[in-house]
Amino acid sequence: ALPISATMAEILYSGRDPFSRKVVIDKGNAQIQAGQAVMYDTGVVGQVTRVFPLVSEVTLVTDKEQATPVQVVRNGLRAIAYGDGATLDLRFMAANADIQNGDTLVTSGIDGIYPPGLPVARVARVERDQAYAFAKIQCVPIAGADKHRQVLDRKSTRLNSSHLGISYAVFCLKKNCLDFHTVNIGRAHV
Repeated sequence: ALPISATMAEILYSGRDPFSRKVVIDKGNAQIQAGQAVMYDTGVVGQVTRVFPLVSEVTLVTDKEQATPVQVVRNGLRAIAYGDGATLDLRFMAANADIQNGDTLVTSGIDGIYPPGLPVARVARVERDQAYAFAKIQCVPIAGADKHRQVLDRKSTRLNSSHLGISYAVFCLKKNCLDFHTVNIGRAHV
């Protein structure tokens, strides 16, 4: 487990652009860094994309410009989950790919942003048509920023070649966020 520091924060508002999925939290560049992964204790929410003196912007995994490397828990199959505004799509998956409704997708860790094994989404629908080379796969995010207002920013070191530390923020699902203690590189423990 990695020892980390924690800072309480609150979601102030959703981004003003109706075509993007972003939230603004009340911690700025003194407490948060751009590039940090953001999650609830139930799964990945997004990534800190812009930091200002007093607030920070978090781009949610469901944003149309967000791509998250994932892996199917059941068989280890890797893919990229693309946001579509409300859900996630697995694009460019072969029609015969071994993926089923109900499969859980976790971070693969190959991007250096998210540690491996954090829950991202659950497969909700798989459509296979022999006329097309690719299946149409839609996934529902496991965690969502539309349900909670309190956040917990957790910091450790960024991933580099000398160690496996990772920097990320954690959205808090509980009223008392001080229940969080340590984070294992593969899974968040509460």
